[in-house]
Amino acid sequence: MNGIESKGRSPFYPDQPIPVEFFRGRKEQIQHILTRGVGQVIVGKPVTMFVEGEYGIGKSSLAAFAQWQAEMAYGLHGIYAPLGGARTLNDVAEQILAATVRSGAFHPTRGEKMRNWLAKFIGQQQLFGLSLNLTALKQEAPTLRSAGNLLQFLNETVSRLQDTGVRGVFLILDEINGITSDDSFAHFLKGIVDSNAFSRPPVPLLLMLCGVEERRRELVQRHEPVGRIFDIVKVERMTDEEMRDFYSTSFAEAGIAVDEDAMNLLTKYAAGFPKIMHLIGNAAYWQDQDGKLTVDDAFAALITAADEVGSRYVNQQVYAALRSTDYLSILNKIAKLGPDVMSFKKAEVAANLTESEKKKFNNFLQKMKNLNVLRSGEVQGEYIFNVKMVRLYIWLQNFIKDTKKK
Repeated sequence: MNGIESKGRSPFYPDQPIPVEFFRGRKEQIQHILTRGVGQVIVGKPVTMFVEGEYGIGKSSLAAFAQWQAEMAYGLHGIYAPLGGARTLNDVAEQILAATVRSGAFHPTRGEKMRNWLAKFIGQQQLFGLSLNLTALKQEAPTLRSAGNLLQFLNETVSRLQDTGVRGVFLILDEINGITSDDSFAHFLKGIVDSNAFSRPPVPLLLMLCGVEERRRELVQRHEPVGRIFDIVKVERMTDEEMRDFYSTSFAEAGIAVDEDAMNLLTKYAAGFPKIMHLIGNAAYWQDQDGKLTVDDAFAALITAADEVGSRYVNQQVYAALRSTDYLSILNKIAKLGPDVMSFKKAEVAANLTESEKKKFNNFLQKMKNLNVLRSGEVQGEYIFNVKMVRLYIWLQNFIKDTKKK
């Protein structure tokens, strides 16, 4: 057993939102949320925010950390509702209700009050959490698809928790990709904001959605006025300083010192993307055997992480095509443009190709378009990557190719 536990707990979480105790960076965004969101809600002004950024950038982790701070320090009751499987408003209402039943994890007294109030939605108590009464949830949830009814429900939540110091609700709607195409969802969001604005007093509610820019724009297309309700919190790539702080602190907590050359490799190829940072960090954590992360350890970790990015986040047909020997040389030329370059001109890439590669180039572009990796840009001869993770995979694969040459 000692051998199994000898490495201790890895501080890296490539597969899930980061636990709040391991969250690093994003000071500007956190301050924005606390000042313009939480700070307004606790004095009675409802706020609606949209945490926006591309896939793998850390939106969910940022939202969860801000919610935790709001719970612990400012008296907002956190409700986190992932909408990954939601396709209708009934699904959305069901997830909000289920999330409310489960809320209060950081405050046992509040959690107990929620469970007592919503006891009919709880099944049997289980060792590692609650089992929900799905039949009761499905029967009750449709009442919450009305903006007015949902606000009444959230107001009741605040009232029942006031004696524990609760001053409002912080409701997060995450994983919204499947619901933004439904017109009724955009109207539902606008209805919540408008109904609350005319309430006296309004429900002290911080409503936060998390998604990519395309999903926010889709909501606006479905119902144009919804575009005016959001305070947009943009989540960009992490800076070199933030990445270094993240790696230094995380490895120090695991008792691992990091050589400067190793740190340079980790930060260069993580390219500021938290999901990639955690994949590389986790691979490096398990690669280390002596409490000192060397450049050789970092090289090995990057090779492992590159393959994991491909196998986890890249469609398998795309993955196979990208590994084809026919296309690797072309991909290598595109990769040298850098990890943050999401578009390229055909002529610019072709200028650096060999005669043999040029003959394959048109087939390569068509293949990538058929696989939905690339799309044509607005300018003739321009191509744009559709998925950031595919672009990052190509960047990491280029690292492996260059490493093998040395």
